[in-house]
Amino acid sequence: MFCHVLSAVISGVDALPVTVEADVSDGMPQFTIVGFVSSQVREAQDRVRAAVRNLGVSLPPRRITINLAPGDLRKDGSRFDLPIAAAVLQAVGVIPGDAFQDTLLAGELHLDGHTERITGILPTVLMAREQGCRVCLIPSGNVREGEAVKGIRIVGIRTLEDLVAYGRGELPDAKDCGSETAADPGEYTVDFADIHGQEEAKRAALIAAAGFHNLLLSGPPGSGKSMTAQRIPTILPELTQEESLEISRIYSIVGLLPDAEPLMRRRPFRAPHHTITATALCGSGLHPRPGEITLAHRGVLFLDELPEMDRGTLEKLRQPLEERRITIARTGGVCTYPASFLLVAAMNPCPCGYYPDRQRCSCSVREIRRYQAKVSQALLDRIDLRCSVRAAEYDDLSAGASGTDTSESMREYVVRAGELQRDRYAGMGILFNSELGVSDISRYCVMSSEAGRLLRSAFRTLHLSARGYHHVLRVARTIADLEGAGVIGESHISEALCFRCGEIEVPDSGTGRTLAGREGVENWKTQKRIRTGVGKKKTGIKQISGS
Repeated sequence: MFCHVLSAVISGVDALPVTVEADVSDGMPQFTIVGFVSSQVREAQDRVRAAVRNLGVSLPPRRITINLAPGDLRKDGSRFDLPIAAAVLQAVGVIPGDAFQDTLLAGELHLDGHTERITGILPTVLMAREQGCRVCLIPSGNVREGEAVKGIRIVGIRTLEDLVAYGRGELPDAKDCGSETAADPGEYTVDFADIHGQEEAKRAALIAAAGFHNLLLSGPPGSGKSMTAQRIPTILPELTQEESLEISRIYSIVGLLPDAEPLMRRRPFRAPHHTITATALCGSGLHPRPGEITLAHRGVLFLDELPEMDRGTLEKLRQPLEERRITIARTGGVCTYPASFLLVAAMNPCPCGYYPDRQRCSCSVREIRRYQAKVSQALLDRIDLRCSVRAAEYDDLSAGASGTDTSESMREYVVRAGELQRDRYAGMGILFNSELGVSDISRYCVMSSEAGRLLRSAFRTLHLSARGYHHVLRVARTIADLEGAGVIGESHISEALCFRCGEIEVPDSGTGRTLAGREGVENWKTQKRIRTGVGKKKTGIKQISGS
């Protein structure tokens, strides 16, 4: 007898439909699974045999063939145990042949017939709804995750006995679900009020959060770089329903979705150690799996001690930062993962960390240059904001918090700027200014005549690349949004340029002078401030609001 049921396989961050077919025919007694399957799937034959036997059902001594179609799609994992068992029980007549119409099944079985929760339930249920299924049969441990999707009935299966009872219409606790609500994630345990002083770093963090711009913080140890980075999630706007589903799909696939919350309600904050490998950062393996940059999608990826990371690993960030996705091609398949994250990086200015304080720093010019050269100019060109964090002053620390630069007060400006961006880019699939395409910049980044002249002069003097030109305009658009300005003004361009060129000071071995990344940058910024009277970086919420 031939029977089939619907299941799914995870490919990238999506679920693809798989038809599990069972055929019981005459021949030598054997249990065969075909259809481009991994060893994990082949092991299902032993688990299913034992689970069915412990159910009290004896499989006939006949040839049992299981096919997982389509045959050119690789199947991996233990999620096919439940559908294979269902198809076999239908084929031998234990369950009626029409019991699983418009139903998707997925789950792992223990030898005693109990189910085990699996990963990737959220994209599986979403795919089932798209395929027109009315019911999903999944392990009882995955029910809460499945309930996050509206419009489809979720049935939790505890044991193989529940599966048989459902097939016969005898399962009493099958329930309809469909609430996309989750528990309140609660308050953050950190706040920008914990950081005393460092107004320039707070301002950079505010701009980065408002427009989702990449940020590099450089300064001596203990100056507050990591504290600033860890508090950026506290001022980011809340997740939209679409963003929440995007992130939850990824975390469901890797098994990191919290049990208490069927959907992610906070933006991710990933902070891998600087010894992370390229595979762990970007995602890979024999069978592609999301890496840290995908786990940070719609959230923050914090890379501390940036020059201490492997140079090759760092260079692999260049394409995801530009395209906001990453494609992994391996023999096991080709997967494209989303990677739209806010990169926040921190580094010391030299190996000891104290340059240019020559009373504490004994690093040679060559050592400093070699250390900073570990971060290539190509990668730096993709970072919108570069902020030097000075050592904390005693007066700032002893004075305590000002009470104004709190996460709550800063977040109000981020939310207002976010609302302007959503209204401006409605229907375009763009959420933040940093995602604005090159072809749309001239339309949405309108400058005043003074701002245009300033940017023209800066482009020639600082030798900005085409990418740098566009990044400056995107940052200036965000600064204007923070002030509620419709047109980008001269002060917005000047501040964006100052953050763009705020590179680490490097000693010039030939003249004994110090340069800020490129020859003449500091002189150019000083001259512009004197000539135009603008360009000073706004520091703190008071100055932003004009009070």
